[in-house]
Amino acid sequence: MVDSSSLTPQAGETSLTTWKNFKFRVRPATPEDEPLLAEFFTHVSPDDRRFRFLSSVAKVSDAMLEQLVSVDHEGSENFLAFDDETLIGTAMLAPDPNLQRAEVAISLRADYKDMGIGWALLDHLARTAQARGIKRIESVESRENRQALAVEADMGFRAEAYPGDASLVLVSKDLAG
Repeated sequence: MVDSSSLTPQAGETSLTTWKNFKFRVRPATPEDEPLLAEFFTHVSPDDRRFRFLSSVAKVSDAMLEQLVSVDHEGSENFLAFDDETLIGTAMLAPDPNLQRAEVAISLRADYKDMGIGWALLDHLARTAQARGIKRIESVESRENRQALAVEADMGFRAEAYPGDASLVLVSKDLAG
């Protein structure tokens, strides 16, 4: 069941269009979205949940869900992407306290992949970070997540080995100030 509050326009809501001309709306997450996110992650493939949380996650825990909706909306943000009433993706921006860099993380429903949504969400995160004065965005990726690494390379991210773990890659992009 979908909470009807996800269907009404909210502060910070915007519309995005992918390079494949798919239109969807994005808005900041709220604590009331926790059940919606729990249901969303049941539609994310096991590999994509592993890539998002960097560990095997059969079910996203209540504590993880709470972290995804407990954001301050000033520095940190978790955007929810909707196709009509269906939650199709999440895009997290988590900056360090001095706004020098921010980690980004995106998850998509399995049935909404290969439509350009991840690219559009990453671009939205980069523009949001830049508007908030963040100097660099970065993501820790599994080397196996070739799709995400290809999108990030296409968007100008640099990749380097992640210190202490050969299975991970640190990708980063400096934002113009």
